[in-house]
Amino acid sequence: MSEYTRFGIGGPADLLVDADSEASLIAALDAIRGTGVPLEVIGDGTNLIISGEGFRGVVVRYRAGAIEIAGSQVRVEAGAELQALVDQTIGEGLSGVHTMTGIPGSVGAAVYGNAGAYGRSISQSVHTVRYYDGERIRERSNQECEFLYRESIFKKHKQWIILSAELHLSSSNAGELKENADRIRKIRDEKYPPTMRCAGSIFKNLVIAELDAEIQARVPASVIREGKVPAAWFLDEAGVKGMRNGGIHVADYHANLIYNAGGGTAAELCDLVGACKRRVQERFGLTLEEEVQYIGFPRDFGTL
Repeated sequence: MSEYTRFGIGGPADLLVDADSEASLIAALDAIRGTGVPLEVIGDGTNLIISGEGFRGVVVRYRAGAIEIAGSQVRVEAGAELQALVDQTIGEGLSGVHTMTGIPGSVGAAVYGNAGAYGRSISQSVHTVRYYDGERIRERSNQECEFLYRESIFKKHKQWIILSAELHLSSSNAGELKENADRIRKIRDEKYPPTMRCAGSIFKNLVIAELDAEIQARVPASVIREGKVPAAWFLDEAGVKGMRNGGIHVADYHANLIYNAGGGTAAELCDLVGACKRRVQERFGLTLEEEVQYIGFPRDFGTL
């Protein structure tokens, strides 16, 4: 599976299945679930840590990626590249997801994790989501998706597989949108070079209002953005910049960026993630939560 994750690590799965339509995906899911064999459904593997032991079961990738635009309404299949959605909507003069330029991965994964950047989350544009619950295709409204910061109801029901989403965007000037997106892309590529084997930010930022009063008092007002404290601030205060474990490094310019510098293993990555969490726990008494998802590990893996 190392070939199918952005980290470039992870052992083999027993079987990898690609499905390029709703019908083939549902047929595959039903057939696999009927055998009782362990199953994982993934997108582009940009936010995954897969065990070095691999996954004893079947990994399914949904590849259907049609994007249909009618006025300000967009229907997009879950297997579409998020960048393709960004580019097409900018070309049509539609704003709403343009700030997500440069974020790797599929639209389904973006909805699943409520991805976002530069003041926008995809949930702000989602009208409805179609998904397969294991028995039939259903549809949920934006409110029913229970979107929160980097969260959705689909994280609570991992057996529900997102098929497509309908987005409602706003009309805007295509040239201005592209100029804004290009500026964002330049900043993102400098921070997370496209060739870097990483998942972007490892840990979720923290909502300031949800922190204990004692911790809130320790956070400088200057670092708070849109009601959130960057996880990088806590990590930086805990002194994790530049830490290394074999081939896995914490960037020396960004404390919330962990990458595979070459030859890194899943074990090294997980050990370094754990070391960063422990340092923050010891310094601030709070537990950072990963944005990345784990496959091939014990169910409670990743908890302190």
